[in-house]
Amino acid sequence: MTPDTTPLDGRECRRLLAGLSVGRVVYTLGALPAVQPTQYRLGADGSVLLSATAGSELVRAVSGALVAFEAGELDAADGTGWSVTVLGRADVTPDRTATGPTDTVTVRILPELVSGRLFPPTRLVQR
Repeated sequence: MTPDTTPLDGRECRRLLAGLSVGRVVYTLGALPAVQPTQYRLGADGSVLLSATAGSELVRAVSGALVAFEAGELDAADGTGWSVTVLGRADVTPDRTATGPTDTVTVRILPELVSGRLFPPTRLVQR
């Protein structure tokens, strides 16, 4: 059973995304869908920014590609929560602030479509 949801506007979506630091990037790998949890932050322009190892499978798959990013929260006790999805092209640039032996890059997902929804409390069916 899927509860009715309430859509969120773009401003509220960005506000909610800014409050978390872990989400999921969704991309295509060998013509199949792939999902990878990742830490992120929001850029001043609303872009989703990820740090990744240069040359990694993720970086090779998303560079220049249309990807999705999702983050949200869900209360296991009552089912309330929210989910925000960002669709956009991924751009990969060297991370000039990185230090250490591993080269890192910044993956920037420039939002082309942002959508979100609130989940109301669920009513559990007694058996």
